[in-house]
This record gives sequence, C-alpha cells and structure tokens, in this order.
Amino acid sequence: MDKNSKRREALLYHAKPTPGKIQVVPTKKYATQRDLSLAYSPGVAEPCLEIAKDVNNVYKYTAKGNLVAVITNGTAVLGLGDIGPEASKPVMEGKGLLFKIFADIDVFDIEIGTKDIEEFIQTVKNIAPTFGGINLEDIKAPESFEIERRLVEELNIPVMHDDQHGTAIISSAALLNALELANKKSEDVKMVVSGAGSAALACADLYVLLGVKVENILMFNSKGVLTKDNPSLSVLQQKYARDIKPMSLEEALVGADIFLGLSTGGIMSPQMLMGMAESPIVFAMANPDPEIDYNLAVATRKDVIMATGRSDFPNQVNNVLGFPYIFRGALDVRATKINEAMKMAAVKALALLTKESVPEQVNVAYGATKLNFGREYIIPKPFDPRLITIVAPAVAKAAMDSGVALNPITDWKKYEEELLDRLGNDNKMVRLITNRAKMDPKRIVFAEADHLDVLKAAQIVLEEGIGFPILLGNKEIILELKEELGFDADVQIIDPKIKEEEPRRNKFAKTYWKSRQRRGISLLDAQKLMRERNYFAAMMVNEGEADALVTGHSRSYPSVVKPMLQLIEKAHGASLVATTNMMMTSRGPMFLSDTAININPSADDLAKIAIMTAKTARMFGVEPVIAMISYSNFGSSTNESATKVREAVDYLHKNHPEMVIDGEIQADFALNPEMLKAKFPFSKLAGKKVNTLIFPNLESANITYKLLKELNKVDSIGPIMLGMGKPVHIFQLGASVEEMVNMAAIAVIDAQEKEKRKNL
Repeated sequence: MDKNSKRREALLYHAKPTPGKIQVVPTKKYATQRDLSLAYSPGVAEPCLEIAKDVNNVYKYTAKGNLVAVITNGTAVLGLGDIGPEASKPVMEGKGLLFKIFADIDVFDIEIGTKDIEEFIQTVKNIAPTFGGINLEDIKAPESFEIERRLVEELNIPVMHDDQHGTAIISSAALLNALELANKKSEDVKMVVSGAGSAALACADLYVLLGVKVENILMFNSKGVLTKDNPSLSVLQQKYARDIKPMSLEEALVGADIFLGLSTGGIMSPQMLMGMAESPIVFAMANPDPEIDYNLAVATRKDVIMATGRSDFPNQVNNVLGFPYIFRGALDVRATKINEAMKMAAVKALALLTKESVPEQVNVAYGATKLNFGREYIIPKPFDPRLITIVAPAVAKAAMDSGVALNPITDWKKYEEELLDRLGNDNKMVRLITNRAKMDPKRIVFAEADHLDVLKAAQIVLEEGIGFPILLGNKEIILELKEELGFDADVQIIDPKIKEEEPRRNKFAKTYWKSRQRRGISLLDAQKLMRERNYFAAMMVNEGEADALVTGHSRSYPSVVKPMLQLIEKAHGASLVATTNMMMTSRGPMFLSDTAININPSADDLAKIAIMTAKTARMFGVEPVIAMISYSNFGSSTNESATKVREAVDYLHKNHPEMVIDGEIQADFALNPEMLKAKFPFSKLAGKKVNTLIFPNLESANITYKLLKELNKVDSIGPIMLGMGKPVHIFQLGASVEEMVNMAAIAVIDAQEKEKRKNL
C-alpha cells in the first residue's frame, strides 16, 4: 500500500462508522420508567446522601474505582512532538482502548489546553474526584517530571506517567533476565545509554534500584556524552553527568556490558557491537527503527542478548505488558499512589513469569513449538493471558505491604477468578490468529477476486503479512478494482476462462476426470467444470499450485461447498466433514458446531463433530470444555432429537474419557456454571466454564450463531471447515472484509497445521 492509501485507511478507521475509538456504555438496566427513576431522579438521591456521609462510599456506588483518566497537553505526542491537545486526542483514545481490552479498565481521555505547569497541575487536581487513577501521557520533559512529582504528592489516587515508567518497568524485567543469562551481576556491569529524555532517565533510575551503579553509567544525548561541565543539563540529567572528557558513542561502548537505546534508529554499527564485552545486552528501543537492526545484531554477534520495541523481533519491550495491569492492581486495592515498591513488584513479576512454562495458547499465537526462557525469550509476550493474574496481584500486594492500600484484598483466589473473568471482555483471539498466520504465510487463492470487498480483503492479507494472495476472476475487472483501491502490489492474477489458461484447465480436467470417471463424469464435463472458478481454485490447491483457498462471498453456501466436497478428499482418518464457528463473546472465544453442513446428524455424527471441534479448539490454544446442547437436560426427554445427543455423550464418555464433555443439556444451564452446579453437580461440566457447544442439528446451530452475531454484535470467524484434507474455507454469503481477512488467516493456520502433520 502506498503512503496515500495508508493515510486514507488510517483516517477512515478513525472516522467511520462513528468518529473516535471509545464510547460510554450503560452498565445498568434502563428499559422501564422504574429503571430510569432509580438511575436518576428520585432514586439517585440515595447513593448521593450515602457518599455525602462518607466520601469513600463513592467507590461503592459509582464507577470511580474502575475509571482512569488519560491526561495530556499534547506537547510530546508519539513521534509527532508538540501538536496540541486536540491533535493528541486520537492517541489518548487509543491508550484508553488498550486499558480496556487488556485490563477491563474504563477510561476518559482528557486533553488540557495549557503548557503552564501550575495550570496543568491545578486542572488535574480539580477533576481528580471523578477518577480512580490518573495516567499522564505525552507531556514533554522536563515539565513532565515536575507535573508527575506534584500530582503523586498532592493526590490520594494512583498517578503514573507511562512514557517514563512503562518502558522502565518492562525493560527492567528484561534486564534482570538478561543479566542472569549473561551470568553478570548488576553491580559489576558497565552501561551506555543513548538518549537522555524522560524514558531514558526513568529506565536508568530503575536500573540503579536493581543494583546498577550510577558511576558505571555513561549517558548520551544528541550532543554527546553528559559531562559535569555542561550547563544545559536538567537537574535529573545531572545525576548521570560524568567528570570526563567528551567521547564518541563507539569509544564509550568498548568493553560495555549493556547498551540502552532510546534515541535514533541506526546509530549503532556492527563495529560498535563488536567492541562490547562478552554476552552483550543490547536494548535498542528506538521506534520504528532500532538503534541497530535485530537481524544485523544477531548476525554480528551470536552471544548478543537483544530486545527492541518491535513486535516482529523477539523480546519486544512493549508498555502494554505493564500499565494496564499496574493500574488494575492499584485500583483493586484503592491504592493512594503508585510507588517504587509497586513498580518493582511489576518488574519482578514479569521477570519471573518469563521463566514459567508458557501456555499452549501463547505458543500457538507466536508460531513457536515451545517458548522457553533464553536469549530469544527474556520478557513475556503481550498476548500472554497470565499477565493480568500475575502482574496485577503482585502490584496489589506491594501496595498493601507498603501501606498505600485502602481496600486490602483478603481472598486472593477469588481475586484471581475475578481477573480471569475480566479477560473475557477482550477478544484477543483475532490478534492471536493473525499473529500466528504471519509466522509462516501461505499462498491463498481468493476465488472471487473480481468483487471489490474480496479484493480489499486480499490486499489486507498481503499488506499485513498474513499470506500471499492469488487473485482468481475476470482479469480486466480485477485490474480496474486494484487501481481503484491503490492496490499496486505485483500479485498473481488468474482468469480461468481465458484462452491462455486452456492448458492448465485441460490438465486439471484430466486429473479430475480420472478420479471421477467411474462416477458419471466425462472428460467434457470435467473440462466445462474447470471454467468455473471454484472447481479451478480447488484443483489449484489439489495440485500444489496454492496452499489454501477461500471463497463464498458472492454465492450461497451449498453451491460453493459442493465442488469442495467433490474435489477435495477428506482428511486422513476422517469420515465426516463439518463446520464450526468461532464466536468472540464477552466470556471469551466459543466454538459452535455444526453450523453449515450436517442437517440432521446422527449420534455417531455428533460424536465425530465433537472430536473434530475439540481438535480445532486446541489448534488455537483453547482447551475445549464441551456441552452437547439439547432442549432437554440429562434424560428429561425420550424424543429422538434428545436421545441421539445422549447416545453421543455416552459413546464419548466411554471411548474418550479424557474429553471434558457432557449432555444432553439446555443452553442456559451449559452457560451458567452456578445453575449447572446447583442442579446437576454430577456433570463433568460442573464448576467449569463451557467454551464449546455442539448442537443437535444444523438449524439450531446456524440460527444460534447468527442471532449472537447480529443481536449481540459478536464477531464470528467461520464456518471453519472440519475434516477436509486440504485447507479450503468458505465464507458466508456477503461476508464483510474483516470476516474474510480472519477466514484467510484461519486458512493459513490450517495449511500450517496440515504441513506440520505431513512432515511428522
């Protein structure tokens, strides 16, 4: 995508369909007059009076305890600099989005129209009663230091300037682990810092608390090494000024153990890296280009331990590993501040988490066989679901131990369960799937590329690195649409109907005819079929000319699935083809089967569908907890529809005792753990969170997933084909661009898995 296209896409994202990225959503019922009279006058007077009696009741009766203000004056925005408060608002909304999706914290973004320190501080103090915490953002140094210091001292709620402390906390955790791998002690190491802004100074300060000696740190700004005789240094920079003669960065790095870069991309050469000590630790965190490229660094020195700010390299120092969970822990104990003890607790929690066994979900997301503590894994991954249950409690405990917690936690097990429940509000699965696909992108045939939305999806798939599209359809139309979209990448375009494709059509036709000649297909029939895009596309996958196939946007599901079932063999050991939809619900991802193929499956079919769905769930790192759905509960009906479900469960209990599966059971009991445990304590599902539903017939499954999708605006990925020997996946008629991109990622992962099994 060219620069203008990227600009247009970014602007459209923020403008449509509703301007901005966050909104206020009611948390109470408001359907009736009674509801409204409780929400406002006269009922609202009662909590007001209770708060007037005791101001701490504000946490009991309002949202204050889960509300953070992201506050800026727009003087140091991203890499954009001083662009003003209004121009900074999209960034602040983005920060609010991250708070919500990673830690379920609500945010109001506040942009303040002043550069005066005292005015800024007074404004924040005046609005502080609204909030449970304050996240300062994108405020230029040195003003940011004074603003944070004053607000921490003068307010009784948590305040943190994430630009300073976020990077410091995450990189400190990485440093602890890097020092262990390098077999070095913090008090002995020599460190060189490129950059002397707020983030670099905060990092250095926290590293000193970890044991690094101030006298062993050489800090550089854009003009050179900080020296005592430099009158332009701030008070905070003077701490790291040395009584030495000026020197170059290359000279300073000779024999250095650690390089911390928070400055400019490309300023560190291979020669500089070669001059460093054994097992050098290099944190090159300039964005978007590190001070030295990761691949260049590891090619230069095999013993380097390296981190960057980039997600496409190992060891990403990403602030999202810290601030959501630090505030989560602070809010949950009503901490009056975020102190050094709480920051250090986050550092140690992150460092220790890296050494624990990584959940399969994380391995799946990053395309790793198994992530293990080592040079390429010194810091947890942002998608690690354990972060909220490890970092937040560590911060909360530190707040309690250091005497700043007003509402101490007593039941830690219950608290962990509450944190896990919050995870359901974040649909990380789509990001996990996309990330997994990017690890090993495959060739994907888009069989309807002469439709604008399909071509848009193919463009995104290519530009995001998910896969390599092969565009199938009318070539002239595809070229026109490509120009309209600004899709100027050189990708393969195939028009199955043109004369130039006749040799390939004939080749495919002969292959197909040989496999179907005893089933009523003539060579002429086969040749005619190969002019149809879905037959042609399926043969491309069969013949190894593509790795995967997606289609179905413009045609009904039955008409598209037919050629797939005719041309593509079933997977080894599979006797049935089915589908599942992955639904991104508020309780986390859920799998619903069979949503598209088997109209009235038998008990045997239901058992097979359950086994295939379980296998698919595990492919995405989800351990299946399966409810076999019916209109009855455990034998309450003898109707055939309920009986076949019961028979399927009996078979699975006997032959697959390792599966967590039960039924027949009604949907409300399956999805309500308290009801289930109270009424049916004997069930294998009692006390467990169901994440997979197997339906007794197609109509119930299809209706349910479409109701969820439309009424609750739940994202759906699917139908995902189960039991096919090749990675072919079919969109629902009229699928959106986003849905098609997600399905393409699924197709890539399917291809990866099939390739892996083939190579075993």
